[in-house]
Amino acid sequence: MSTAPLVRFAPSPTGFLHIGNARPALLNALFARRQGGRFLLRLDDTDRERSTEEFAAAVSEDLGWLGIEPDLFFRQSDRSALYDAAAERLKDQGRLYPCYETQEELERRRKRQLGRGLPPIYDRAALALTEAERAALEAEGRRPHWRFKLDHRIVAWNDLVRGESHVDCASLSDPVLVRADGSYLYTLPSVVDDAEVGVSHVIRGEDHVTNTGVQVQLFEALGASIPAFGHHNLLTTADGEGLSKRLGHLSLRSLREAGYEPAAVRSLAVLTGSAEAVRPIASLDELAGLVDLAHLSRAPARFDPAELDGMNARLVHEMPFSDVRDRLAALGIPAGDAEAFWLAVRANLGRVSEAADWWRVVAGPVTPVIAEPDFIATAASRLPEEAFGPGTWKAWTDAVKARTGAKGRALFMPLRLALTGLDHGPDLSVLLPLIGRERAAKRLAGETA
Repeated sequence: MSTAPLVRFAPSPTGFLHIGNARPALLNALFARRQGGRFLLRLDDTDRERSTEEFAAAVSEDLGWLGIEPDLFFRQSDRSALYDAAAERLKDQGRLYPCYETQEELERRRKRQLGRGLPPIYDRAALALTEAERAALEAEGRRPHWRFKLDHRIVAWNDLVRGESHVDCASLSDPVLVRADGSYLYTLPSVVDDAEVGVSHVIRGEDHVTNTGVQVQLFEALGASIPAFGHHNLLTTADGEGLSKRLGHLSLRSLREAGYEPAAVRSLAVLTGSAEAVRPIASLDELAGLVDLAHLSRAPARFDPAELDGMNARLVHEMPFSDVRDRLAALGIPAGDAEAFWLAVRANLGRVSEAADWWRVVAGPVTPVIAEPDFIATAASRLPEEAFGPGTWKAWTDAVKARTGAKGRALFMPLRLALTGLDHGPDLSVLLPLIGRERAAKRLAGETA
């Protein structure tokens, strides 16, 4: 049997993955990459009403965009026989027992307990029911849900992130594992699957810490090996609010459509709230080498869209032409000019898609802004006749400077406005050869070209 680690990412296909989901997905995938292990994608689709094929397909698509390719894949909806067998085994042990209370009855009971200063945990009243009482409840049309009887003890483990950790299971309600309609909640299928495929490390958000106490007892009851657990800090909004699938603007799909680079998204999702400086890391192998679960902060990791913008721009500014050749072609930029154009404009881009805006400045039509007509007329008269090249801008502006005495901003800004219609942009020494003499002459004459 392989001793290489096996980790899993187990989203429910009930919505699009968001930046907060990217954190555990990446932490697991990078851990496997660093340790020479395998990564399992498991769809926890036991919620029959909310799980959809659209969201299931989107999970794989979004992970692929991040650079995550699973070594294994399955969905829980195909594995019900395993869960049925585990449930029967727990029933035979007396650890899974039927309960007949309605949600309204349970809520009233919780309120009474709170009113008496007691913790609002399930009182195990169903365990006191006789066979006759259970039969009478079922004759009323009630169908039981099934709870796992916890041992009232402390479950301890050495957390990969948090160090020595424990949960006092006496403070917890016996969890419901099976709904009244026979469908399973998250807990039992998760443990059965982890045990059956040999998941060695469960790396997930700190909101699952309490679940670990329950799941360790389930592993034990089923006679399975207990994996190592690591509970990382969660990504929040810049204001400290929790992320959810309802925040569509932070979905991985929306970030991709907005033109962000996957390397920027994954770097921010992983390095935020870690001991490492937050910076764009293009290589997955390099990023994997930086991630150390033991050095993750315990404080919430705040996701700041402005920081993502900055990281994305840094990646784009250093991106070689070979990485964007096909994307520029898709934007309609001719192959013959594409490399020179990319090298000219990339330092002014926040996203690759913005290159299309600068290509329109090059190819036109541009409506020039003639702020100083006399100065521009003089500049036009000094425009070189020969084909434009790398030295054209300097030769031309030196000639204009000698004729007018203008220098610095007074020299360059009127020319920029006339040639591009804008007061900012890439260095005109590299942009002018792309604009070409014919368009430049027309724009200096005030024509839209």
